Amino acid sequence: MRFIQYIPLASVASALVITEAEVFQTIEKSGKQLLETTQNVLDNALGRVANSAKTVGDNVYERIHNAGCDVESWLEGSPFLEELEEDPHHPPHHGPPGHHKPPHHGPPDHHKPPHHGPHHPPHHGGKPNLTVYELISKSKYTTKLAKLINEYDDLVEALNGTKANYTVFAPTDAAFEKIPEHAHKPSKEFLKKLLTYHVSDDFYPAGRVLHSYTIPTLYTPDDLGHAQRLTVRVTLKGPAINFYARLVAVNIFGTNGVIHGIDSILVPPPRVVDIIDLLPGEFSTLELALGKTGLLEKFNSTDYPHEGGTFFAPSNFAFKKLGPRINAFLFSKYGQKYLKALLEYHVVVNQTLYTDAFYDATSIEEAVTDRPPYYHYDLPTALGKDLAVDVARYGPFVSIRINGFSRVTVHDGVASDGVIQVVSDVLIPPKNAASGEEVWTGEEMSVEEFKARFDVEEDNAEL
Repeated sequence: MRFIQYIPLASVASALVITEAEVFQTIEKSGKQLLETTQNVLDNALGRVANSAKTVGDNVYERIHNAGCDVESWLEGSPFLEELEEDPHHPPHHGPPGHHKPPHHGPPDHHKPPHHGPHHPPHHGGKPNLTVYELISKSKYTTKLAKLINEYDDLVEALNGTKANYTVFAPTDAAFEKIPEHAHKPSKEFLKKLLTYHVSDDFYPAGRVLHSYTIPTLYTPDDLGHAQRLTVRVTLKGPAINFYARLVAVNIFGTNGVIHGIDSILVPPPRVVDIIDLLPGEFSTLELALGKTGLLEKFNSTDYPHEGGTFFAPSNFAFKKLGPRINAFLFSKYGQKYLKALLEYHVVVNQTLYTDAFYDATSIEEAVTDRPPYYHYDLPTALGKDLAVDVARYGPFVSIRINGFSRVTVHDGVASDGVIQVVSDVLIPPKNAASGEEVWTGEEMSVEEFKARFDVEEDNAEL
């Protein structure tokens, strides 16, 4: 599908954002109408959450809130991330095994500022004379956010300092009103994590935000090993952070960074398996498979520490495409070993691949965040067999293919212990893993042929 079809939609969505450089005090003049308009969308979203709470159980709001208020919203980003046609003049690079680092030479991504010297924010409408903290504390639209920040002296000091040019995604007071009145106040430790998840120590004005796929924050979970990232998407409802928090004002420049107003609180994401559990309509077959093989318990256990990872998650429809015979075999007592091996082939441990960043806890090299338009990875799975991953970018659009066939349909589902990349097909190893020959491309397969692709008699690599 040609991505050019979505450009008009992206333009409409982008038009919903205020682009003038202005402080929050002037939003009343230029942005009040926009804030009132988006409130209707928020009310609808809250209504969906409330209905779910009534029909599913008393704790459903807590589960959804812990996963980011409305975890189902991150699936809504998929229409803009459909399969893109490959440029015949720039085919994906299929490098030799182990070629998983993009080149470090050549021109950097023009959307990423250089790492040397201070970043000076654009001066539209006069030079800023307040820090990002002062802007937040003096605004009548961010009084609740300011009150929380004031409880942490180190955070106040940072947002008032000049150690970095910060980017703050600031929830308005209206965003805090979405929290139910009966909700218990979180612990001070959790609130600190929540606040730091709204701040990046890198400079992201609006143009760079809209040309990014993920953004690093000040929050670093123990099982992730690197800065937790935010996901940026342009959806039919407008530009959004983590798929649900809409940008309602941008480019509010301070002397030490920039503020963007958002209509929802950004809640640090839970673990991968918790997100899978919250989306039964998409991943019930996967969750059943994880439970039958004991991997669900293993993922939740603290006996297997790790620093990040990538879970290529097949949807219910992906399992359905395997056909009734293979599914019947996999979920029988005779196919349990093969089912476990199949799932392990979807798991990459200690290597976290986002669309625009790669963190390798097994290497002493720094994280890779500058990207050429096309790059290739060979990622080792928990099964001991590599996945060949090709990433191609087309401006704000991206195509990620696994083993040259299966594509990622929903990108960068951030989690506290890794990232979820939803795949269109169940991933099956090629017959000849060394050469990558005879990769499965969706054709009907017999149970015997399926079994031949897995070495279940050998000890599988531990997660």
